[in-house]
Amino acid sequence: MSGCGCASGGLLPVELALEALLARVPAAPPVESVGLDQAMGRVLAEDIRAPADLPAWDNSAMDGYALRAEDARVPRTALSLAGSLAAGQSRRKPLQPGQALRIFTGAPLPPGADTVIAQEDCQLDGEWVVLPAVRQGSHVRRRGEEMRQGDCLLRRGTRLRAQEIGLLASIGLARVPVHRRLRVCLLSSGDELRAPGEALAAGQIHDVNRFSLGALIRGWGMELHDYGVLADTLAASRDALSLAASEWDLLITSGGVSVGERDYLKQAVRELGELHLWRIAMQPGKPLAFGQVAGKPWLGLPGNPAAAFVTALVLARPFLWAAQGRPESEVQALSLPAGFAWPQANPRRQYLRARLEADGQVHIHAQQGSAMLRAASWANGLAVVEAGRTLEEGEAVEFLPFGELMG
Repeated sequence: MSGCGCASGGLLPVELALEALLARVPAAPPVESVGLDQAMGRVLAEDIRAPADLPAWDNSAMDGYALRAEDARVPRTALSLAGSLAAGQSRRKPLQPGQALRIFTGAPLPPGADTVIAQEDCQLDGEWVVLPAVRQGSHVRRRGEEMRQGDCLLRRGTRLRAQEIGLLASIGLARVPVHRRLRVCLLSSGDELRAPGEALAAGQIHDVNRFSLGALIRGWGMELHDYGVLADTLAASRDALSLAASEWDLLITSGGVSVGERDYLKQAVRELGELHLWRIAMQPGKPLAFGQVAGKPWLGLPGNPAAAFVTALVLARPFLWAAQGRPESEVQALSLPAGFAWPQANPRRQYLRARLEADGQVHIHAQQGSAMLRAASWANGLAVVEAGRTLEEGEAVEFLPFGELMG
């Protein structure tokens, strides 16, 4: 066991816990090639460079008339029409002095032309077009304006969104090298848990974490394998963890990592591998644990639903993304005025379910218990109050938007 305070009962600061997690990130999954229609949310395995200039030639930025700017220095100049040119067509014949060419958006500029005038600014008079005074180079998209051959467009580790996929299409790339999806095994611990839809006997509750955590992992674009609910015995915990470690890249459990006599997961991990850290100085989420089972990373999240949700966003998320091959996934906190007071300092960092409202302030839900998810559903982010700090209404508070944490 590492010297992380596990044995002494100390609480590890969040930054040190995250540093310890990231220091043990496994190698990213193997590389595979997928079509662009299958690339959404995938993580690039290689840098992508521009194979050619884009645009590949000067072209018109709008429907209008292509001409030589020196032919229309004076307003009301009339030039003779020399035909038309649409997108997808080309013209090798140079434009002669005194001529203009009807041109459409995206069409290549004909040789000799250096300017395009919008059609609404011109007047047609038979085979002539009457022009305003022009500015050389107007409404022309220049060759290489967006990118030059060899430019690095996307870095290895980029998670592909719609805009990146469009960019790849623009350079003619039909397939893209990405890391295989991280295969995550999810297990819940607790004899009291029953699946939604099942009737509850006295003392039983519905299993929340398999569904909330599973939704997060799927939303992050990873492959989820649900192992269901573990019985609260050491043998069941040991057997399930051993099987999962033999089949999947990474293991996540919820519950079973606190200090109760029936919390067996930590002991099972010790027997099968190594426990690296336990107990974090955050609220909710103190009993988070991390270790290895037969060489596979294991994250033990708390059993309380809000605590499991918050620790998944704050600590599991960056670790999972790094294991997927995307190390740069840090979320930048916003500094915003607090619409609430925090008069009592707490020895642990607080992650409060909060909402950025139209007044520009961050407000918190009244229910901040670690078992309550209603506040997280109401919230659109987390307000972070540092350990030992009090807060007056209107003071700046850090706010982590859910939109960033879930991306």
